[in-house]
Amino acid sequence: MTELKYRGREVTAEDILAIRELIAAHPGASRRRLSEKLCEAWQWRQANGALRDMVCRGLLLMLDRAGQIKLPAVKFVPHNPLVRRTRPEPVLIDTTPLDGRLQELLPVEIQQVRRTADEPLFNSLMEQYHYLAYEQPVGEHLKFLVWAGYPLGPRPIACLAWSSAPRHLGSRDRYIGWSAEVRRRNIRFLAYNTRYLILPWVRVPHLASHILGRMTSQLSAEWERMYGHPVYFAETFIDPTRFRGTCYRAANWKFLGLTTGRGKNDHTYKPNRPIKEVLGLPLTPRFRELLGQ
Repeated sequence: MTELKYRGREVTAEDILAIRELIAAHPGASRRRLSEKLCEAWQWRQANGALRDMVCRGLLLMLDRAGQIKLPAVKFVPHNPLVRRTRPEPVLIDTTPLDGRLQELLPVEIQQVRRTADEPLFNSLMEQYHYLAYEQPVGEHLKFLVWAGYPLGPRPIACLAWSSAPRHLGSRDRYIGWSAEVRRRNIRFLAYNTRYLILPWVRVPHLASHILGRMTSQLSAEWERMYGHPVYFAETFIDPTRFRGTCYRAANWKFLGLTTGRGKNDHTYKPNRPIKEVLGLPLTPRFRELLGQ
């Protein structure tokens, strides 16, 4: 049998036989129900206890397309809001210029807004003011709004988005020093800063690095509150043709190396997108020990 892998997991002949037997034992089950049963049989669960249903469904679909199993016909096609997702609506907020010294602006409050009433505000601000616009994350992710109370009451001044880390990143993996097997097991303990936006009318020196320092000190606890597990390392990409990453470096993030300029599904081994700097920040002095377990 041709070697099959899915999301870093090798699929053995024994795995395929077990899946075939599961399908045969439940002839009337839907694809979703088969996925749930396979998750239960293999104990495929997220850190918060939920079944890894979508990952399992992806595996079953891959095996079906490869001719290794025969899935039942699709019984129901639910409405998928991602197919025609509407862009976040603009919001009206106070855009009065905010400048001056950092001490005059403090204190600032960092609020995790995913699954809260303020999430649409976050989405809208990213859509309107970030050069990459808003992008709906997949997998584990958190969204943060930063508020300032000076001078006329609470105003949003910044947004930060975090998501699951890329599975393969050579410079990061060499810095951590983990093997491929350990990386597959522990990649969930890393967080990737996908967006960072200081709103354009806010011009306060040293604010960006101050927010990053505050943000990373509470990130792990917020992640554990949402997903049932901490994170031990944070990372981000910087496009050097646009940015210098000054605020990250001022907040003690380390330069780890460069990306290859290839996407995760590339098979050409040739750069097909901008090469970016990889910056990382350990969230605990024991990060290598914890990530290597």
